[in-house]
Amino acid sequence: MSQQDTEHQQDEQQQQGSFFDDVTDAAAREEAHRARGTAKPITVVGNPVLHRPCRIVTEFDDSLVRLIDDMFASQRAAEGVGLAANQIGVDLRVFVYDCPDDDGRRHVGHIVNPVLDELPADQRVLDDSNEGCLSVPGAYMELPRPDYAVVRGQDLHGNPVAVAGSGYFARCLQHETDHLYGYLYIDRLSKRDRKDVLRQMAELTPKYATVPND
Repeated sequence: MSQQDTEHQQDEQQQQGSFFDDVTDAAAREEAHRARGTAKPITVVGNPVLHRPCRIVTEFDDSLVRLIDDMFASQRAAEGVGLAANQIGVDLRVFVYDCPDDDGRRHVGHIVNPVLDELPADQRVLDDSNEGCLSVPGAYMELPRPDYAVVRGQDLHGNPVAVAGSGYFARCLQHETDHLYGYLYIDRLSKRDRKDVLRQMAELTPKYATVPND
């Protein structure tokens, strides 16, 4: 890459927004969103909205604000740490999160039109911890993912923003971004592990309201 290319890339990154402080006042911000929102049932694997890329958000209006509030309310009702819009049946690229990192700090925020940074090979350290999903209720399976992630997108006003995380929080950011491009974590598993996850799901009753796949 030439110096000119490097400078162009840096300019693009600066235009994509500064890193959001999602730790300060985390509890108060989550509570405010949740108080305004209405909890919705969760879509589960097999629902078509989960298996195709969501539409890019182009309108930053009151309906987007209401959606984000509803997503926080739905996330809390299902006791999740992250939720994508298609998990409540909405075909838009938005996710919210209320997720601790490995040091116990609580991260609360939302990302509109998220894009994951591609990490250089020398910065990719894989973490093979268990992963679960509200749309695959009750099931868990080990899945290697990079232990650090940067997601860039927009806030509910359309301003550029970026969020970075490590460990469990990095897994959350990657998992929710995947959702908005039509992928569940089970799509990254071997056939054997995917079959095991679906068996786990079939044997358990969800603890929260779900949308039946008719």
